[in-house]
Amino acid sequence: MFNKLKHIKKLKKQGKMMQDELATVVQEGSAAWGKVKLIVNGNRDLVGLTIDESMMTDKTKLEDAIKEAWKDATGMKFQMKLAKKMQDMGGMDMLKNFGGGGE
Repeated sequence: MFNKLKHIKKLKKQGKMMQDELATVVQEGSAAWGKVKLIVNGNRDLVGLTIDESMMTDKTKLEDAIKEAWKDATGMKFQMKLAKKMQDMGGMDMLKNFGGGGE
């Protein structure tokens, strides 16, 4: 029982470490000719958003621009950055520890 609790604690610590590392990966996305920009981190948290004043007059256009900027930020470049970060952190070998193997 104590070993299982110890293992769970270790997994939580590793998970937190992964989240902290992924938070360092950031990607900017933009839309509406740069009038809407957002920044997303590797945990897919929105960490920055700027909206040009001219976008405030048309709610539908603003909504569409935000969606498009999100797609831009989380697209292929972002996926490649995340894959590189995961590889740098040990790739699939790192994930073996989450399988519940005995200690």
